This record gives sequence, structure tokens and C-alpha cells, in this order.
Amino acid sequence: MKVNTVVIGAGPGGYVAGIRLGQLGVDTLVIEKENVGGVCLNVGCIPSKAMIHAAKSFYKSKNEYSTFGVNAQNVTLDFEKLMSWKDGIVKKLTTGVAGLLKGNKVKHLAGTASFVSNKKLKVLKADGSEETVEFENCIVATGSTPTQIPGFDVDQDKIVDSTGALSFKKLPESLTIIGGGYIGLELGMVYAKLGTKVTVVEFMDSVLAAFDKDVIKVIEKKIKKLGITVHTNAKAQSHHKSGDQVTLKFETKKGIEEVTSDHIFVSIGRTPNSKSLGLEKLGVKINDRGFVEVNNKLQSSVSNIYAIGDLVGQPMLAHKASKEGEIAAEVIAGHNAVLDVRQIPAVVFTDPEIAQAGVSETEAKDKKLNVKVSKFPYAAIGRAMTTNETEGFVKFISDKETNEVLGITIIGANASDLISEASLAIEMCAFTEDIALTVHAHPTFGEILMEAAKGNLGEAVHIINK
Repeated sequence: MKVNTVVIGAGPGGYVAGIRLGQLGVDTLVIEKENVGGVCLNVGCIPSKAMIHAAKSFYKSKNEYSTFGVNAQNVTLDFEKLMSWKDGIVKKLTTGVAGLLKGNKVKHLAGTASFVSNKKLKVLKADGSEETVEFENCIVATGSTPTQIPGFDVDQDKIVDSTGALSFKKLPESLTIIGGGYIGLELGMVYAKLGTKVTVVEFMDSVLAAFDKDVIKVIEKKIKKLGITVHTNAKAQSHHKSGDQVTLKFETKKGIEEVTSDHIFVSIGRTPNSKSLGLEKLGVKINDRGFVEVNNKLQSSVSNIYAIGDLVGQPMLAHKASKEGEIAAEVIAGHNAVLDVRQIPAVVFTDPEIAQAGVSETEAKDKKLNVKVSKFPYAAIGRAMTTNETEGFVKFISDKETNEVLGITIIGANASDLISEASLAIEMCAFTEDIALTVHAHPTFGEILMEAAKGNLGEAVHIINK
């Protein structure tokens, strides 16, 4: 098979690159060894958000709806139906992606690719046969896999990673999570809301250690409310299985402790899939963390080999991969495109949600930026009161001299949606006044950004200005 461009991997970076190449009239083949849509659509972003929504609905119906007079009696959980509904969403989306590739005249080949040269691949198919593909350009979009801990071999039964934690056949009575990062806490909160006894063992001195301390405090309060046990400054050492349960032994400042549960969920980060492709023998530079080094056109040290997404470094986020896929495709098609973004928003789908665009308060201090930092509470927003979701705040960071918006952190309801306005403001070099002077609809969650901007100027209406 001969094509102009081959894309290895059909995740949110690879399939977007393939579709964009097809739109631009480039003869393209996408190779995927598992399922179209990659980790995100199949065993990551999408199924986890479906479960987050279901768990939130179940929890609220049992614990919060009575606050405003809705008394739900005998609320029960059909876990098997929940998982079936989640799987149905995944199937619809992956089928839709496959249709988009086909509709844009992009060829698709199922199999595992490895490089023969910088112009030739061999693809091992599921039936054991091989196919050779010759190409002019290649976009490597092989993503990442969950990082493993030596001695904790994932069997997707007693020891699971995020894939296994999204695919339990029955609701666990107890679950131990190694890692208090965003994946561990998102799913930990899901299972706690569904009735599982959840324990988190975190190596750092707090969960979600990358965020500002006032953000973490809000999450810690909710963790306590949900009955999740957290051990910080704790290092997993070993485990042993006994019948249907597994016991984790971990080291803390107090000494060695143990916790027994139905499963251990290992969630300590992700590792780029840069091995086994044969990139090194082509002369492609890979750093000591396994990330492929690329320029602002997403070209590796071998100019016709491009790399995108989790493969090229932090942040390892689906929307970053998609943007990079578009840029690489446009460069190959001859457009004058470069990766030129001021910020990439990050979202954590805990309860409440966390979203951040631009610099955090901690980053601003570390960089010694001359900034104004202000906070506006959800509790002062009418829409938050009417939905009984008053936890959290918006933190607004601007340049002290110019009022340019440098960073916005949101912790609260709908933070994942609200962050897009913050991202646009920072991307277009907006000033605080641009958001403050823009009329926002009332009553909405969106107006909290207008109020926060006014607060940063000392002109807030619905709180006392400091």
C-alpha cells in the first residue's frame, strides 16, 4: 500500500489529524491496533464522564434533592445497566468517528505498526498476516498507557488500572486507589457516591498536589463528606491476595499500614507509548522521560516524521492532542501552520469540578510575576443558589500594571464549561475590563466570570470589595 501520509493511532490526536488531512485532500491512511477513538473515547474521558454523571445523579437523589422538597424514596442502583448505558455512549461515538474518517476518504487499517525506515512501515494484523505501507509523511499519535508500579502487575481483576476501574462487572464493596491525582480522585468519587468504601493512598503531602492550596481545601472537604479515607505521604510497598480480596501494605510517617479491599486501582500517571515502534533506529530523538522531541510544526528530528499528543509531553490532554493533530495535518498539506497557543486549559472532573487556564496563583508567585489575585465565591451567584451548588470560587489573576488577564482558576459547578471563556480571554490577550464590561446573561453560571473580573478591579457588586 502506498499513501502520502500515514497516521499511527486513532485517538483524539490521530483521528483528528486524519480527518483534517482528508479535508485538505491528502491521501491518508490511519492505522489503529485497538479501537477507533483511542483511550479517550473507549476507556478514558468519555466513559468516565458518563459514570461521573450517573454517580452524581444517584448521590444527589439520595442525599440532596430533599433540600428543595423532592423526596425520592427507595432509590436503588442497577450497576449493570449503568455500565451498559456507558458502553452504549462509547459505541455511538466511536462509530461516529469511523464514519467521519470514511466520509473524508481516509483509509483505515487495523493492526500494530512498526517502522522499517522513515518511508516504510510494516503492520501486523490480528490474523497474524503483515502488510507493508510506503509513505511520504507519518504522524505518530500512539498516546500513552497507565504507569505501572513494580510488583503491582495489572491483571484487570484484583489489580486494575483506569481501564479496569471503568469496567467492573459488579459494584465493588471496597476499593483502594494508589494515587490521588485527577484520574484516581475522579473515579474514587464516582465509586464513593455509588456506595463503595474508598481508600486513597497518595505519595505526596496532599491530593491534587499541582493545584493551589485553597483549591485543594475545597476538594478535601468534599472527600471527607463522601467518606473517602485518604493517606498522604504514603508509599505503596506490596500486596497480597486472600480469597476475593487484596491487601495493600504501605509506608507512612507512622510506620507500615495495611488496607484490605475488593480491588487495588493503580493510578499514578501515564507513560508515553514511544517504545516498540522503532523510532530510535530512524534517528528520532526521544528524551529520558520517553517523550518525542518536536518543533513548533510538530516535526521530530526526522523531518517527515511528526509526533503529537501524549507522545510529545505535558499536558497529556485530549484537546491538546487534537489541536496538535490539526497543526501537523496542515503543515503536511503545505499550509503555513505552527503550534502557537498561549495556554491549554486543564479540567478535573471531581466534585466540584476544577478548571484552570493560564497561570495559577502558585505559578505566578514562582515566576515572580507582578499580579493582582482576587476570588469571587459561587455562593454570591443567584444561579448557583437556585441549583444548590454553591461550593467553590473563581480565582482571577491579572497583571498588576496593565490588567491583562494572566490566569483564571475555577472550582465549582460547570467549571469545565466556564473555562472556555477564560481560555479565549487569555488566548486573545484580553484585559480584565474586557470581561468585566461584557454583559453576561442573568441568572447564569457564566456571569461569575464577569463578577470575578469586576472583583479583580475592585468593582464587584455582589460581594464587599477588599
